[in-house]
Amino acid sequence: MSPLPRRTGVAVPLMIAATVALGACGSVPKPTAEIASARTTLDSARQAGASEVAPVALDRARLQLEQAEQAMANDDNEQARRLAELAAVNAELARVEAEQSRTESAAAELQAGIATLREELNRRAQ
Repeated sequence: MSPLPRRTGVAVPLMIAATVALGACGSVPKPTAEIASARTTLDSARQAGASEVAPVALDRARLQLEQAEQAMANDDNEQARRLAELAAVNAELARVEAEQSRTESAAAELQAGIATLREELNRRAQ
């Protein structure tokens, strides 16, 4: 059996091109949409008053978003995606806590108003 003829002039560039192509297929795309979504959710939480009601969750979200942006700048796109998703979850938690606090305050005001009206009705009934 005779050895296969060597064609290194063509084979090496083809192998390099195939390796580069396969490497590109396996890369994780930049999570720009996830980071933008986390930023929007963080802004919503701030507008809902989360800095007063849920400062820990809000600060955690802000820090995770900063880390996500840094990871993306370092081309660690998988870590950046994970951090952006965590930032969005923590920002949403902060927003919900702020809305819950606002709702509880409004309910307490309504209860106080109802109690005042009942007292007034009882006074008039006597």
